[in-house]
Amino acid sequence: MKRRYAMGSFLAGAAAARAGDEMSGPALLLAGYAVGGSATEASALLAGITVSAAVGGPLLGALLDRSPRPGRLLARALALYGTGLVLILLSLGRLPLELTVLIAVFTGLLGPALSGGWTAQLPRVVPHERMPRANALDAMTFSLASLVGPALAGALAHLLGAPAAVVASAALIACALPAAWTLPRGRGQDQDRDQDQDRDGYRDRDKTQPAASLTADLAAGIRAITRTRPLARATLASVVSCAGLGMLITCTPLLGERAFGSAAEGTLLLTCTAVSALAANAVLARRPRAIAPDTIIWSSALLLAAALVLSATGHPFLVLATALMAGVGEGPQLAALLAIRHRESPEHLRSQVFTTGASLKITGFALGAAVAGPLATHSLPTALLTAAGVQLVAALSFHAL
Repeated sequence: MKRRYAMGSFLAGAAAARAGDEMSGPALLLAGYAVGGSATEASALLAGITVSAAVGGPLLGALLDRSPRPGRLLARALALYGTGLVLILLSLGRLPLELTVLIAVFTGLLGPALSGGWTAQLPRVVPHERMPRANALDAMTFSLASLVGPALAGALAHLLGAPAAVVASAALIACALPAAWTLPRGRGQDQDRDQDQDRDGYRDRDKTQPAASLTADLAAGIRAITRTRPLARATLASVVSCAGLGMLITCTPLLGERAFGSAAEGTLLLTCTAVSALAANAVLARRPRAIAPDTIIWSSALLLAAALVLSATGHPFLVLATALMAGVGEGPQLAALLAIRHRESPEHLRSQVFTTGASLKITGFALGAAVAGPLATHSLPTALLTAAGVQLVAALSFHAL
């Protein structure tokens, strides 16, 4: 049943799981360096737990869509992800690095459960008329997690050691299990969306028809993303924009050193970005229908491009303004993307659309970060201006489809 308290439970679970996820990356980096004494080992762990999301996302989404109790499957995925983090920690220094990275790769397959897999269940929690505000609130949990997670990981690592930060990230994910386990049932709960699905050429499976194979469901999910024009262009623009964000984040240590004299100040810029994203989505939650989600997608990319051009000057005031502007662009862009996915996804493929989209964004971010490293080493302004160009491409790609 969709009751008022259910939304609070959903948001609390999402915030806990996503904060744990945001903690896990920095915690693993610190633990890998502390135990192995090598930056190479630390980065290999982070790469391992990230790269496999591109494969795990579509598969996990398809399984969630096929499940009559997606909440329980989601809870199991969260439990396995948290267990994987603990296993990585226990294997550090005890097993060969290759085996530890392999554990990280298998753990990373479940990563999209904490983002797209969770958000895909939102229409089961709130009625259709409350979705715009609920969607903005859900997007706020991402910003809150990106603000709290890394800071908490750093504080715990400083006070209790890096392994404690990894354990805490797993514990936070575990706190989300009750909220996931009690999510409403799957199919048959969203009949009010039938009209929208018929409009886009997709219908729920007739229960008298035999179930399609998992492979067929995976193919149908890809078709849903590529053949539904609003969904395709929002997905493309967001992935390209995420690549630009990956470039910006990679540049923040050098940007902090250039503008404020210390690479550590770059982390403060990320904090400013997270705070402004949270504030922007809070405003959006109060007036969720003020701007169409499709407009927000491309206009936020333009705002991010302008911010990156300003950051290339290296002036401290403009760099700080850049961090705030980036949050105003990033936060509402995510909320708009989630709104478009909810609006356009066929009900029986919704989880797959969300997890596949999350996987593509992770891949885009990783590619942007990989490109920005060598560029920033050669010339920081060149890297930032290139990132601005990527954001312009994101805005143009939205209109190209």
